[in-house]
Amino acid sequence: MFHLYDTTLRDGSQQEGFTLSVEDKLQVAKLLDELGVTYIEGGWPGAVPKDTEFFARAKKELSLRNAQLAAFGATRKKGCAASEDPQLRALVDSGAPTVTLVAKSDLRHVESALRTSAEENLAMVRESIEFLRGYGREVFIDAEHFFDGYAHDADYAVRVVAEALRAGAAIVILCDTNGGMLPHQVSAIVADVRARLEKAGLESDRLGAHMHNDSGCAIANTIAAVEAGAVHVQGCVNGYGERTGNADLIPVLANLQLKLGRKLVSPEQLGDATRIAHAIAEVANIPAYARAPYVGASAFAHKAGLHASAIRVDPDLYQHMDPTVVGNDMRMIISDMAGKASIELKGRELGYDLSGEDATLALLAQTVKGREAEGYSYEAADASFEMLVLHVLGDLPTYVEVESWRTSSHQLRDGSLESEATVRLSTAPGHRSVTIAEGNGPVNALDKALREALVDTYPEIASFALVDFKVRILDSQQGTDATTRVLVTSQAPFGRFTTVGVGPNIIEASWEALFDAYWYGLHKLRVAPARESGRSL
Repeated sequence: MFHLYDTTLRDGSQQEGFTLSVEDKLQVAKLLDELGVTYIEGGWPGAVPKDTEFFARAKKELSLRNAQLAAFGATRKKGCAASEDPQLRALVDSGAPTVTLVAKSDLRHVESALRTSAEENLAMVRESIEFLRGYGREVFIDAEHFFDGYAHDADYAVRVVAEALRAGAAIVILCDTNGGMLPHQVSAIVADVRARLEKAGLESDRLGAHMHNDSGCAIANTIAAVEAGAVHVQGCVNGYGERTGNADLIPVLANLQLKLGRKLVSPEQLGDATRIAHAIAEVANIPAYARAPYVGASAFAHKAGLHASAIRVDPDLYQHMDPTVVGNDMRMIISDMAGKASIELKGRELGYDLSGEDATLALLAQTVKGREAEGYSYEAADASFEMLVLHVLGDLPTYVEVESWRTSSHQLRDGSLESEATVRLSTAPGHRSVTIAEGNGPVNALDKALREALVDTYPEIASFALVDFKVRILDSQQGTDATTRVLVTSQAPFGRFTTVGVGPNIIEASWEALFDAYWYGLHKLRVAPARESGRSL
């Protein structure tokens, strides 16, 4: 049987800025189980209090359908009987049916880090496995620094593997702990290890791979190990992990199943890969990497007009696979590189059939190029592009008419800064609204004043929330006189969307992006303008 072993909850948590509560870990475990992984490494009980609590709660709160929990730990301490080692006892007490022990396989680490002998290290491996197996546990061995240890002293590194297998380890995982290997080296070493094991009369099909990404080859190295005979792969969803991360388990899974024909999870589970990757990123409070293979927002995004022309004929001409297989989708990026084909495909993506509308497509392409020259960017602002399409089609609803707006900031005697904004607008002829609001800075004051001016007539905007605000200075050589671009990402009941504003200063650019966000949100909720809906004004 082939194993997909996820270590996001343990090795992934060693990433800078990556912190999961016990509740978070339980949520991530459920998501990993939905993906169909074979094992979920929950952490190091006995060494990390949070992990001890996780396993205690998991017994009561986790009902896994596909995966099995694994606890992580280390071989017994030198000079200590396995039965007296508190860490090994904690692994048993965790209740995890599988235990993964890290063991030294590089003789240099044995002598300088453990400060023990080669033979004592072998005894530590053997006796720890036998102790855990005595309690009915399935035992895996992570042969730490194996590839570097093999380069230093191949005979000893393989002795550690052989000792673990003789003691009853189900799998021995060869770890590229420093992440410096290249695929051809991994292939050759795994093949040699298998040959040495067979010569010694041991099973050679009980090897796994644990790769770090310091050379940028973690995924490729994992695939190389499998091709050389590994039957167990470890990694983290989204490539989390210390330094440059671990092998990203989702591309590993997708490559093995879609490229190499290995049936590891169901089509439905693979089709959930994008959702699960993004959901775990949300729990971890780390933005999902847009350029992640298979599941990133840009994984199947097309920008060049040449690509768009070909994709309109056959999407497979510029895509290595159907993105829906992993729950993703093709996306057209609108920029100054866009031609009529790109505009048509992007319109179709947003629900507008522009085929055959050559004049409209030409006008949109010309408008996009002109506005991008002014500093606008529609690559990440689909909402603003859709509003542009509506404007050209003559279908952009008029919710309000803005008479004026202004904002001011002044410093008080105590040194604090006070910002105030005034917005004057009308929701229908003869119905004028003037609102004044204070905020944490002029942009926040503008946002509050605009929201207050709109919410009585359009209560739907109470469900809108600004979740991201990005400022980009264009033509920076102009200093404080440079053009400013602002991207505002909002959350609404129908999902997240981004609008863009450009102006000679940050306030004007922010106003445009904020105003368009409320406008677009009302349109997507199919709210009719007040003058047409009979709403109270």
